[in-house]
Amino acid sequence: MSKTPSTSPKSLPPEPAVTRVNTRYLETLVGYNARRAALVVIGEFLPRMAAYELRPVDFSVLSLVVHNPGITSRQLCATLGMQAPNLVGMLNAMEKRGLISRRPHPHDGRAMGLHPTQSGQAMMRSAEKTAAELEVGMTAGLSADERKSLIQLLKKIYK
Repeated sequence: MSKTPSTSPKSLPPEPAVTRVNTRYLETLVGYNARRAALVVIGEFLPRMAAYELRPVDFSVLSLVVHNPGITSRQLCATLGMQAPNLVGMLNAMEKRGLISRRPHPHDGRAMGLHPTQSGQAMMRSAEKTAAELEVGMTAGLSADERKSLIQLLKKIYK
């Protein structure tokens, strides 16, 4: 019976250290690039929206309510790809803060329409201005046409 040489870590030659990380493959993936870009934008978005006590999903929900007075919870969930249980607490908190109100839906007796309050509208105008300024700053390396194209291309993936 022959003995094989020992391959314990002590007997192996040291591997060279990685001095530059190779991300070439990952950079060919849409998901990787979209996620990296989203992390950068959200990293700036969070502290700016903290002034309004809005998380990204709160911002999206309130924006839709402001721009679509009377929208239903079902419509919000479908538009944002959310589950209804995740929306309920958020809407309750927004109502408690005086940002939205619920009113009977004019065509569906079982549904409630969501409406922005004056306070909700005013806050959203300010928050959307802040978000627009952030977007312009974050995409400063793009021309206006490139920014528009980027948005159109991203929409082709999720719509």
